[in-house]
Amino acid sequence: MTLQLTGRHVEITPAIRDFVTQKIAKISKHSDSITSIHVILSVENHQVFFAEAKIDISGAQIFAKTSDSNMYAAIDLLIAKLDRQLIKHKEKIKNHSGPKLIIKDEDEDL
Repeated sequence: MTLQLTGRHVEITPAIRDFVTQKIAKISKHSDSITSIHVILSVENHQVFFAEAKIDISGAQIFAKTSDSNMYAAIDLLIAKLDRQLIKHKEKIKNHSGPKLIIKDEDEDL
């Protein structure tokens, strides 16, 4: 799994990089098929912070975007959205067919 972190009008400090890496590690345990994650952090008018991410999974892509007045809160919201989407994707691909029920007809013995 590769993690790419991009900052638009924001300097990616080691603290922010470590925070994002820790949060991504928590959601990456939901799926072993994650190939890459691209996180983009940006700021607008020095007041609103945006966090967006695109996750490439074998057979699908998951995208989420959040905003908040605090960078760390925006990242937390982003991780929560991605977590829900990954769980939903995992449930979709899960095989829900249970064991087959075989009913014997009692008239066959005659």
